[in-house]
Amino acid sequence: MLRRSGQAFLGGGLLAPLWSTMADTGDVAKAYPDELLSIEEYTKGKIKTGDDITADNVEHVKDLLEPAKYKHVAEMGRKLKVVPTTTDYMRLGPWEYQEATLRNQGKARFDDRGNVVTADGEPWIGGNPFPNATTALELFAGLTLSWGRHDASVYAVKERDLAHAGNIDYEYEAVWAELAPVGRTVIEPKPYWPEHKDKLRFNSVIFTAPDNHSGTSYLNIWPYDQHQFPDLYGYLPEFRRIRQFPTNQRFEPLVPGSCLYLSDAWAAGDPLHTWGNYRIVGRQPLLAGVSQGWNGRHPNWEHGVHGGPEGQSFFDSVVELVPEAIVAEAEPVEYERAPVSKKRVWFDARNQMPIAMVTYDRKGEPFRSFDGCYSLYEDGEHRFMDGKHPYWSWTYVHAYDFQTGRITRLEQVREIAGGHVTRVNDDSIYPEYLTRTAIGSLGQV
Repeated sequence: MLRRSGQAFLGGGLLAPLWSTMADTGDVAKAYPDELLSIEEYTKGKIKTGDDITADNVEHVKDLLEPAKYKHVAEMGRKLKVVPTTTDYMRLGPWEYQEATLRNQGKARFDDRGNVVTADGEPWIGGNPFPNATTALELFAGLTLSWGRHDASVYAVKERDLAHAGNIDYEYEAVWAELAPVGRTVIEPKPYWPEHKDKLRFNSVIFTAPDNHSGTSYLNIWPYDQHQFPDLYGYLPEFRRIRQFPTNQRFEPLVPGSCLYLSDAWAAGDPLHTWGNYRIVGRQPLLAGVSQGWNGRHPNWEHGVHGGPEGQSFFDSVVELVPEAIVAEAEPVEYERAPVSKKRVWFDARNQMPIAMVTYDRKGEPFRSFDGCYSLYEDGEHRFMDGKHPYWSWTYVHAYDFQTGRITRLEQVREIAGGHVTRVNDDSIYPEYLTRTAIGSLGQV
């Protein structure tokens, strides 16, 4: 629950309407009282910016942590460094996406099939369609439309999977690629790629290391209609051919040892209407990673690690006080064999990105979680640019299995095996990574 101060609150803790305040001023500070903008104010001086949250002081902020992060700190040796709360709206997403959200506010609606369209029934034109979301369906719809909020992205990813004992038992390197045929804000033609206007996204995952998994590749092609499952193709080196996979089997790890499913991607890895019973269940401040998470001082952007039995379970993590997180739930309605009964997602009310997720098993017990960090890619004198502006993206993710104790660590790095590099809004990403020919060729290299 939001704590109250002596000032008058509007709704769940607001001094002024959040979205109109951000749209008018570009800043969130006037929308919230001081105690929701400063961890020192919130904790009455017990924790302040620059401090580490550890097992010794975590009880002071237990109500600001989702279950997995609290467990990690209280019981498993994880530390969280507190950084100042971000109040500048343009630092909470890619510049062009943020601009498009402001420009296109009020132009979105759901059609008779529940897909997001413009007033004249066309596919969405860019930015968040529901920046002032009042329902869980609107929150998840905006997220599903654009995961990474760029027109096209290649993420060079290092993955480490750890056993309960704290040892790394699997190591992978992979390319994760995304491209949006609609709602484009940078790549021409925009806002649509006409011949693919009926599609929502192209998405591929290509493993480049270790050798025994190098070339394993998957390609998802998403229809715009969010009742339809994506087409899922895979290239498995041992078969030396591309196969089409059952696309509704989205609750299995892509590689051995991983704690992540396709369904978990961005907390919205499945078509919107294959889940249902969307509902908002609460609002609260939360400690989460949304800034200062890029390690530009490392030549490959890699992060230090700590905690766990072997001192390598968690990335060195930063968190800030998010003034308001909208807590929403959904249930898988088109997956009879899903091991998940529901997911709970915490959305940052400022930009409506997911900042934490917990899924629950069929018995209602906590099952899997993820938390990560977003950031502008600038760190003192170091910068990685996206056109005229610093790149904004995710930097690292922890996925945790409550029931086995396994942890998957992923971080976005500059380059991985095979010479694949992180890049953004480059129209050559499609022929290189996002066709059946591409995944077949990459699999045979």
